[in-house]
Amino acid sequence: MPPAAPATCSFSPLMLWFRRLNFVAVLLCFGVVVLGAFVRLSDAGLGCPDWPGCYGHVGVPEADHEIASAEAAFPNRPVEAPKAWKEMIHRYLASTLGLLIVALAVLSTRLPGAPRKLPWVLVGLVIFQGLLGMWTVTLLLKPLIVTGHLIGGLTTFSLLLWMWLAQRPRGTVAAPRPLLGVAAVGLVLVALQIFLGGWTSTNYAALACPDFPTCQYRWAPETDFKTAFTLWHGLGINYEHGILDARARVTIHWMHRIGAVVVTLFLLLLATALLRCREGVWRGFGYAVLGVLLLQLTLGITTVLFQLPLPLATAHNAGAALLLATMVALNVRLRLAPPR
Repeated sequence: MPPAAPATCSFSPLMLWFRRLNFVAVLLCFGVVVLGAFVRLSDAGLGCPDWPGCYGHVGVPEADHEIASAEAAFPNRPVEAPKAWKEMIHRYLASTLGLLIVALAVLSTRLPGAPRKLPWVLVGLVIFQGLLGMWTVTLLLKPLIVTGHLIGGLTTFSLLLWMWLAQRPRGTVAAPRPLLGVAAVGLVLVALQIFLGGWTSTNYAALACPDFPTCQYRWAPETDFKTAFTLWHGLGINYEHGILDARARVTIHWMHRIGAVVVTLFLLLLATALLRCREGVWRGFGYAVLGVLLLQLTLGITTVLFQLPLPLATAHNAGAALLLATMVALNVRLRLAPPR
């Protein structure tokens, strides 16, 4: 029998625009997630103490009379324009992303072959993200809300990427059936590790273990899991700079490191399995997993050793998004391929 022809796919002009808009949304969402991390790490999360405006303005108050009025309305929050602009730029870009997602959902109802449900799931998710953004400010950086906001942003990024990749034609390169389950477990482990990273950041525990590979110069530091992973501490508390004691913060940081070891070992096994495949596409994914994993480990270790410099800490968040994107792309490609 002659070899099967390679999969081809042609899109209508409107469908091409849908895919282009989807791709722009993927890139913008990545930027919003990384900028959100930068805002949080630079202590600008309460740069604007109200929502959706900033001291009651659409932009940041900068004229003398505007600043005087803002500080009279928020006497405990003097205007810091650099921090406020970081927060407002993040809000502007997040709002633009929301409009793009609504446009994708509306377009999907008019395009044959376009996904029908996922765009509207994304609309619901981005609305909930807006609420989390509001609660982040009004509940004074409550760790559960801030971590949920991070997870929601990365979930939006993952679903946008999944939707864009899933519009490609099914490939003709077979995928070993066991890899589907292994890759799915890897995706879940990466997501859980990202939650631990977000919980570490939002509880200001990133420097709870200033040494590496030990923690507080011990291989097994003293821990307090009950306090460290109590998700709800009540309302009316200002969580800026954290409220947990040193032992609880050490516990959170230590568990993030343990999670990193588990994820690293599992992804190394996954990458080894991919590299053992005879098809080039799976070997390519194996090298991609190894490369992004090495980058993320390097960023995490150097962030601790250099005492949390802002560029490295922000890059560590970006690396988490790239690792998640790699795992999403692998899972989509495996599901589009015929099983072997």
